[in-house]
Amino acid sequence: MNKEGVRISSIDLLRGVVMIIMVLDHARDYFHADAFLYDPLDLSKTNAVLFFTRWITHFCAPVFVFLAGTSAYLAGRRKGVSELSFFLFTRGLWLIVLELTIVNFAWFFNFRFPFIALQVIWAIGVSMLAMSLLVRLPLKAILVTGLVLVFGHNLLDGVHFPGTGIGSFLWALLHDQNYFPLGGDRGVFVAYPLIPWIGTMALGYCLGVLYTEAFPAQHRRRLLTYLGTGAITLFTVIRLINSYGDPVPWTQQDTPLFTFLSFLNTTKYPPSLLYLLMTLGPSLLFLAFTENQPSAIARKTIVFGRVPLFYYVMHIFVVHFIAMIAAVMSGYSVWTMIFNTWVTMSQDLTGYGFGLPVVYLVWIGVVVVLYPISRWYERYKMANRQKAWLSYV
Repeated sequence: MNKEGVRISSIDLLRGVVMIIMVLDHARDYFHADAFLYDPLDLSKTNAVLFFTRWITHFCAPVFVFLAGTSAYLAGRRKGVSELSFFLFTRGLWLIVLELTIVNFAWFFNFRFPFIALQVIWAIGVSMLAMSLLVRLPLKAILVTGLVLVFGHNLLDGVHFPGTGIGSFLWALLHDQNYFPLGGDRGVFVAYPLIPWIGTMALGYCLGVLYTEAFPAQHRRRLLTYLGTGAITLFTVIRLINSYGDPVPWTQQDTPLFTFLSFLNTTKYPPSLLYLLMTLGPSLLFLAFTENQPSAIARKTIVFGRVPLFYYVMHIFVVHFIAMIAAVMSGYSVWTMIFNTWVTMSQDLTGYGFGLPVVYLVWIGVVVVLYPISRWYERYKMANRQKAWLSYV
């Protein structure tokens, strides 16, 4: 929204697009036979279609976090700094609780919560806690903080704390993805280390300036084009140099196509500088070119972008429930879809799964099923703006 409370359709559209794409990745996790055998980005085993099925979903988390920062800035235009800081702090706490309870249950369907995964909702929640402090600083200080965290965190790639002690755990929270056993079959998996995500949200917050009345639409589109093109160019140059920006350098492969795939195969956990440039650059161009009156398809896509958290939680339940039905129909027990670990690591599902056409059909079906539910919730929120709790869901 801008200062007058009017939604900015291009931001909602971009968020809606990545929310739709996100479902594809999770449908692949729960339905693709090869997901239980190898990483789709493993160039020694994958194929181009499978690689890009996974690669395109790389845009989801960075855009989600980045635009959360932009929305925070625009909300601050209405709320003021103190109210915004309190909102970010309380919403951040709420997201952390949500990740540890409802979201984790949706992934595993296990009331014992043996496997606690700290994923994107956790990262957004903690980033909001950090932003609740950062918003009290001058905008230039927030921008510098974001740039330092995003451009500098790969300097820490060689720092590791071995073992599973408190030092290792704290470092994993910040920069080094790891699993920590808690005894028995219980454990905590730090999937989204925080440093670059906080930086990404801070940069998204600064982008909000472009959506104020000080920037006419033509000026904003031009700046977004420069920023997007610059990010893509910077990604290309740094990746070609192949010495910084990602812990895994690209390598010459057997074919030009797979060499190109190696070039694109940047690190997500934590998101490297090159990963963020690769995903946020095109996203900025998308914002630059989608400010005109949206088409009918775009208007439907915008619905998902206006209720992202609601849609996110709902889609996990729907995908997991359909997978449970698919497992039973494939001759497996319903209990095989109740997990003590991540779905693709489950030993009980050996031999389960389908080809990519089924994955794509499930993806489309889930999006179609969730559209009317999301549309209903969007209308409910618009009709009940006076209910403060709705801003948390």
